[in-house]
Amino acid sequence: MPAQELDHSNIVEFIADIFERRGAESYLGEAVTMSEHMLQGAVLAEKEGAPEELVAAALLHDIGHYTSEFGTMSLGDERDNYHEEAGAHVLEPFFPPVITECVRLHVPAKRYLCATDKGYYERLSDASKHTLSLQGGPMSPEEVAAFEQNPYHREAARVRIWDDEGKQPGM
Repeated sequence: MPAQELDHSNIVEFIADIFERRGAESYLGEAVTMSEHMLQGAVLAEKEGAPEELVAAALLHDIGHYTSEFGTMSLGDERDNYHEEAGAHVLEPFFPPVITECVRLHVPAKRYLCATDKGYYERLSDASKHTLSLQGGPMSPEEVAAFEQNPYHREAARVRIWDDEGKQPGM
């Protein structure tokens, strides 16, 4: 179902179709599939008692890997695929800003956390460290200040943590 045909009556069907058709694909060399990764993020958000919107953001944060005009990423890539922007773009007409901004900001949130939390980088998987280098590395102090101006930056950082933790085989 091409993105231009999406409307409020079929967005859930579109997302379910992505999970069904492509969810078993490998997740950037991690020991989980794409579906397992995104579902784990949502489960972790639920377990933390997060609001429904953040559970949905955790579930949908990587949907742009399937909708990016640059294609899906692999561990050997040498360029970013901007999946965060692609995912937010597809979801914006159908979901509230807290969800779409968390999707859009989950990559900058990794860069932000690397710049503001001394132990965060060491907790990243090898694949996340690789993509961090493609995505610009840790934020500069100016980028940190700009990121903190977004009204959803705290929520995006929470989604990012669930993203990082949602890579457990057999969960």
